Amino acid sequence: MSQTLSIWLVIMAALVAANLPFINHRLLAVVPVAWPKGLAVRLGELVVMYFIVGGIGLLLEKRMGQIAAQGWEFYAVTGALFVTLAFPGFVWRYLVKHRD
Repeated sequence: MSQTLSIWLVIMAALVAANLPFINHRLLAVVPVAWPKGLAVRLGELVVMYFIVGGIGLLLEKRMGQIAAQGWEFYAVTGALFVTLAFPGFVWRYLVKHRD
């Protein structure tokens, strides 16, 4: 797998994973729940999805060669990017009027 393909794979996985908590009614997109999920649960799922996508990125980086050391700046930037990618799902869930 080329480096460019790996980068695009991680970006697409981040886009899907960031919006999944707001689009899906299941817990972590797997476990059905009997209660409606609130914003706190969705934000918790968002954090879990961030670490899952980070793990995928780490796996792909390890397959390419040596893993680069990351400081707090890396996590601040990727966290902000992940929250930015989650914006369409948040808008769809909380700001768009839905017919019941």
